[in-house]
Amino acid sequence: MQLFHDLESNGHLVEVPWDKVTVLFNLARLLEQLNESGTASMLYRLILFKYPDYIDANLRLAAIAKARNNILLSIELVNDALKVNDKCPNALSMLGELELKNDDWVKAKETLRAASDATDGKDSYATLSLGNWNYFAAVRNEKRNPKLEATHLEKAKELYTRVMIQHSSNLYAANGAAVVFAEKGHFDVSKDIFTQVQEAASGSVFVQMPDVWINLAHVYFAQGNFALAVKMYQNCLRKFYHNTDSQILLYLARTYYEAEQWQDCIKTLQRAIHLAPSNYTLRFDAGVAMQKFSASTLQKAKRTADEVRATVAGLQNAVRIFSQLSAASNLHIHGFDEKKIDTHVGYCSHLLSAAKVHLEAAEREEQQTRQRQEVARQVALAEEARRKAEEQRKIQMERRKHEDELKQVQQQEEHFNRVKEQWKSSTHSKRRDRSDDEDGGTGEKKRRKGGKRRKKDKHSKSRNDTEEAEADMMDEQEVEDEDADMNSREEPQALTNDAEENPHGLLAAAGLEDSDEDDEPAGPSSTISRRRQALSESEDEEPIIRQSSPVRENSVDMQESDGEIREEEKTYEDEASDEEK
Repeated sequence: MQLFHDLESNGHLVEVPWDKVTVLFNLARLLEQLNESGTASMLYRLILFKYPDYIDANLRLAAIAKARNNILLSIELVNDALKVNDKCPNALSMLGELELKNDDWVKAKETLRAASDATDGKDSYATLSLGNWNYFAAVRNEKRNPKLEATHLEKAKELYTRVMIQHSSNLYAANGAAVVFAEKGHFDVSKDIFTQVQEAASGSVFVQMPDVWINLAHVYFAQGNFALAVKMYQNCLRKFYHNTDSQILLYLARTYYEAEQWQDCIKTLQRAIHLAPSNYTLRFDAGVAMQKFSASTLQKAKRTADEVRATVAGLQNAVRIFSQLSAASNLHIHGFDEKKIDTHVGYCSHLLSAAKVHLEAAEREEQQTRQRQEVARQVALAEEARRKAEEQRKIQMERRKHEDELKQVQQQEEHFNRVKEQWKSSTHSKRRDRSDDEDGGTGEKKRRKGGKRRKKDKHSKSRNDTEEAEADMMDEQEVEDEDADMNSREEPQALTNDAEENPHGLLAAAGLEDSDEDDEPAGPSSTISRRRQALSESEDEEPIIRQSSPVRENSVDMQESDGEIREEEKTYEDEASDEEK
């Protein structure tokens, strides 16, 4: 206000047209909603400077002071508004809330009742404020009077119900009724109401009700569902307070404490202390949480050295916190009982002494465990090395075995090739010997018979060539059959041994050894009988050889007429008769 007076005293006229006041107030309200409370306060004061009877500007300034936790300034601003209109229900309701927050219960009740009477009970806000007063009156004392508590709760329920009858969509009245049900132990009913209110509030951009989230988390906590309670507190803290509200952090720490999650409880309390360093209640709670964590750790049957070290550190911090609170209690700063704090200090000191002994034992056990683990690790490494060596040895043995098998197969193949070559050379030499014998017999006949036997020699040569060609074909077929038998590798060594010892036996088994041994001494026979036998064989075999042997088809000498053969037979018969004579 002084600023505007100074401007006018300096000759600067400050004008606010009356038809622009509402627009200016709405602009200030918007700035307040955007957290630009300084600019909004300046505009509210400008309105009050030009129009002192504008009560809404005073009430908004009181609301800004209340948000800054300046209760006395807020009460003063509301009283300024009541000087203009002492029956203003909004001003009376706000004053009653401020008096309630200031722990002035009697004055708060009278003020709220006056606000309700000013509107003949039709003002919902005043009625809700009076219901809130009855609720807080029922739960405010540590030593509760059951009858008085039930009376206040029933009165609060009645007031909330009255508002809901007038305005069925009033979320604040429904929230208050659910709180009363929860205090009476009807958790399922209250949870359903809170859930409906939460859904309705979430669907509106104009309603911000963090109390519903907090109350629903309280219900989960009372039912022992700590996980859902923690989740609800965290959502409310993030959604409405940007993780900066120490009171909700205290609720969250209490949930962790009841769930015996000591480390999370201590961390949450440390965050709250960082936000509100002058709150000694948070410090006391942090000391109690450290004490409880240390005691529970020392009571464990098995504990690690790290846990014992954390216990010692926690106890040292707890002793330090309780010592600070004990020193501050002499100055009557926080109102804690000094004897109670000294008891905590003594208990934590005792636990600290015991924890040091446990720490030494835990460190010795940890050292022994580390040594055992090292020995086990060395044994495991040795076992792993042995296993790898065994695997390597097996791999080498398999490789060597495979190489030996390949070498043996190669040797067998080489040996088989040698035997086959020997067998082929033996077959060819046998065939040559047989051809020489036949050639020798033919020459002797020529010498004995002279020129009269040319046709017979020619015919004998043709027959010998035919037999030799047939023998070659049979030899080739036998070689192919023998190769197939050798490739199948059935008893290769026995076959090679037999081939080496008796190559002629193979020929006999194949049906190739016939002429030499059969033609050799088979008893004395005359030249005439041999000739007759040769002629009969020639007559019988000639048509067969023509059909089966391709060699005869290619031989010009073997194509003789039947007349020549008969003539030759007649000549042989004449010669035979001459010799007999």
